[in-house]
Amino acid sequence: MSRKRPPHSKDRRPERSESRPFQKPVERRGANKTSEQREPHKPRDVREPREPREATGARSERAPFGAPRGPARASQPKLPADIALIWGYHAVREALRSERRKVLRVVATEAAAEKLSGEIAAKHLQAEIATPEQIAQRLPQDAVHQGVLIEARHLEDLDIEDLPENGFILVLDQVTDPHNVGAIVRTAAAFGLDAIVTTERHSPALTGVLAKTASGGLEHVPIVTVTNLARALETLGRNGYLRVGLDSEGPRSLEEETLSRPLALVLGAEGKGLRRLSRENCDVLARIDMQGPIKSLNVSNACAVALTIAQMKLKP
Repeated sequence: MSRKRPPHSKDRRPERSESRPFQKPVERRGANKTSEQREPHKPRDVREPREPREATGARSERAPFGAPRGPARASQPKLPADIALIWGYHAVREALRSERRKVLRVVATEAAAEKLSGEIAAKHLQAEIATPEQIAQRLPQDAVHQGVLIEARHLEDLDIEDLPENGFILVLDQVTDPHNVGAIVRTAAAFGLDAIVTTERHSPALTGVLAKTASGGLEHVPIVTVTNLARALETLGRNGYLRVGLDSEGPRSLEEETLSRPLALVLGAEGKGLRRLSRENCDVLARIDMQGPIKSLNVSNACAVALTIAQMKLKP
């Protein structure tokens, strides 16, 4: 006996009642427009270009990543090789007072020019007035110019054969830091030394930072520049100089040594100290004994201590 198959699910939907109101159909945009009136279809990935927004506030002034901050420094003018640039009040004042120094140009603020008016007039010069910012543009970054700089000729070197017969000098064995050399020159001027011997290579230029640190000492201590320091020490020995090398490993302290004129104190560079040939051409190797836990000194400080000891021992 055959069974009747149940009606399909879609056939079981109830018939719409005549009394149920129809929902208002949603009216789509452009449905009542003809094809000519409708806007053409635009793909979703096609976008109309936006007008660039006007940059406002501090954000528009922000420099791009990696760009230097602050106003750009003007490129420093290149000076001839025979011209030295010296800045700082004391260094400039001593250069203006020196008979050995030929000053070509003075650039200063109004206040600095007034303070140095006597020295400037004595050199028969007239200061060019400038702002501190204009002076700084001519100098290395972070140079402390104190409102004045000069252009001047380099000082003439002294020949090693022209050193005094009874002199007291310093010999620098490749001390390269301009701050250290400048401090040594200033100390040498304070102690009244007759000269400083240094090398042409592996030594800083006698201008700029060195001159500023020396605070005018360059005008009072003659500089002897040599090509070969070992041969220069040999020459000093032939001319009767007692050559004392400062060495932290020296067999005796400087206070224990017998010192006499003419005297040359030889200082080595920080870190490596005296080179082998320099040590071999010294008559004495002496150390500076320190009482505290730190036994070594910066080369410029060691120079000041050594000069104090030596000067006391040289007094009759």
